[in-house]
Amino acid sequence: MRAKVQIDHKEFTVNLNLPIDISLTLSAEKNNPSAWYVDAPKIQPVKDGDWVAKVSEGASVNFNNIYFNPHAHGTHTECVGHISKEFYSINDCLKQFFFTAKIITLTPEALGKDLVFSKRQIEQKFRQGEAQAIIIRTHPNSEAKKNRQYSHTNWPYLLEEAAEYLKECGVEHLLIDLPSVDKEKDDGKLLAHHAFWNYPENTRFSATITEMIYVPENVTDGNYLLNLQIASFRNDASPSKPVLYKIEP
Repeated sequence: MRAKVQIDHKEFTVNLNLPIDISLTLSAEKNNPSAWYVDAPKIQPVKDGDWVAKVSEGASVNFNNIYFNPHAHGTHTECVGHISKEFYSINDCLKQFFFTAKIITLTPEALGKDLVFSKRQIEQKFRQGEAQAIIIRTHPNSEAKKNRQYSHTNWPYLLEEAAEYLKECGVEHLLIDLPSVDKEKDDGKLLAHHAFWNYPENTRFSATITEMIYVPENVTDGNYLLNLQIASFRNDASPSKPVLYKIEP
């Protein structure tokens, strides 16, 4: 089904029958992608004495508890409440769910013992006014990202200047296929988070960061319609399901 969409005074056509899901699936498996030194998620039936809430064990329904950390266990969207002294909920900050978006693919550059993404790299592929959201696919980009254990790996990250550039371009929603836009161990500086949200000087409360996505290789760089959906958690972050629709010429 083709539909005409108008966002930010721009009208374009998308095929709603061809969604591209760039979220990771959360499961109670050891190979569930993870970061930040936590154990795998748990999905377990409720137990009450000898009764187990599992149809295969005699119950009338399956009725599970789920234990996970949104930042550590898969695709999640976070607001400035992730780094602020004050409490802010993603459910209050994200109030619109469709955005113009552009996918760009970047290969990190060496900086000392780190791998980084610079302002220069991004400005070669993204300019002010191009889209409300940017989706950064990093290379190498194998399907191993769907199961990667990131703890203690010193993954690539955005330099502060890169996040500052995206803020100056007016990007409201930043999506990336890594556990964080910042360095794994940076003594709590979180320079890219602070720069993108402009916290605490003139905080951009409606801006979001989505981490641990996965963009398959057969999805081309370019312009898309992004549907960014979260669960209604009263928390700084929520598991999320970003879905793309290719903008037709």
